[in-house]
Amino acid sequence: MPIDLTDRQQNDLHRAMLDYLHSAGYHRTFEQFKEECAQADYEPDAGSKTKDLLVKKWTSVIRLQKKIVDLESRLAQALQDSANVVANPASLNQRSNPDWLPTVTPPKLVLTGHRANVNAVTFHPLYSVLVSASDDSTMKVWDWDTGELERTVQGHTRRVSDCEYDSKGKFLVSGSHDLFIKLWDVDNEYKNIATFRGHDHSISTVRFLPGDDRIVSASRDQTVRIWEVATTHCIRVLKPHEDWIRTAIPSLDGRLLVTSCMDHTARVIETANGNLKAEFRGHDNVVENAIFAPRNAVPAISELAGLKTGATPATSTTEDASVAFVVTASRDQKIKIWDARTGQCLHTMVGHDGWVHGLVFHPNGRYLLSAADDGSIRIWEIKTGRCIRKVDTGERFMSSLAWGRQTVGGGAAGAAKDGQSEGPRRVNVIASGCWDYTDPYPPIGLPVYIPEEQFKGHSDRVPHH
Repeated sequence: MPIDLTDRQQNDLHRAMLDYLHSAGYHRTFEQFKEECAQADYEPDAGSKTKDLLVKKWTSVIRLQKKIVDLESRLAQALQDSANVVANPASLNQRSNPDWLPTVTPPKLVLTGHRANVNAVTFHPLYSVLVSASDDSTMKVWDWDTGELERTVQGHTRRVSDCEYDSKGKFLVSGSHDLFIKLWDVDNEYKNIATFRGHDHSISTVRFLPGDDRIVSASRDQTVRIWEVATTHCIRVLKPHEDWIRTAIPSLDGRLLVTSCMDHTARVIETANGNLKAEFRGHDNVVENAIFAPRNAVPAISELAGLKTGATPATSTTEDASVAFVVTASRDQKIKIWDARTGQCLHTMVGHDGWVHGLVFHPNGRYLLSAADDGSIRIWEIKTGRCIRKVDTGERFMSSLAWGRQTVGGGAAGAAKDGQSEGPRRVNVIASGCWDYTDPYPPIGLPVYIPEEQFKGHSDRVPHH
């Protein structure tokens, strides 16, 4: 027996062990140990302080070990971030750090108010405004610079599955499980000015096509529809799949659409006629999301795939670098990068422990961010295909991910200590929406990672999770 235990501690330990042996049904061992530890008078007692003590202590140790591992991981990441700052002091200044990446520190804001799961988040292209779409049939407009709720947009009668601003931020489009697509006038207090009718089942995604005069939507009715904003007419119905279409995302020029589907595939089709350009097969479960890689990501993907930079698959006159590659996210917990011309899988990113939903490229084209049902946002270095950082959000299921890079401040509001105006500052911000089936008010995790000296005047509320 360890010499650092007092007689009382030994007695409590022996009784806890006897309680466990008796409750577990080890009766012969119970009687033998009872004799060996001189506890002949011991009888199991449901009201005893040693009742289930051993089990409670054991589970506490397991939880503590997990917490220690998590803290060690966070410490290692924080030390790495500190080393990077020492090596590159310029990174302290957000305006001179276009390569900023979110860190493992808690988010600066957690926006709560929805009464059900948050399905999508989108940034205004010009102002510090964020809109969230929810299962509670509403959208909420937030000022992400202060964390204030500006308004609640009502009009749909069922789950709002997606929303997006047009390129100028004048209009907001939303799609819902009530089968309707709605257009909202931002400058007129988000008044509903148009409703698009035609889908026969739940609407999954809605996006403005380049030029903002048309809208593309994907639905559970197995169709992709093109809508004319001016007339609200459906001008084209495309059927690239024979199952629930999860997303339909346009290319930079609007010529092509990339779709993801419940049939475990993603496809690239022509917007004008629905002709199939490429099909991507290889996932073992539903493909939740699919996006085109931006032009500035082509060199990193080419390096990853062993291709010569500049000699990408998109070399013909009808294809350019902005549609050379496609990235998909799936319920099989994997992310895949594809050659958009041949349909060949170039690389598979493995690391998430849940369905992967959100995908967004870093503005510099060297990193890919993903959000999944394991409650994490992972940052992938594209040229190596490695996960270089895991950001635990503290939430259960991550439904969406958006990147904002906007100019805030300036003028009197940006006055420095010496009386000189700092002028506007370029701010990087990411937003993640979540599903939380145990929380009546699921939050939107809004990490605003700006150096501390630039948070003057900002809300410093901390997450409640």
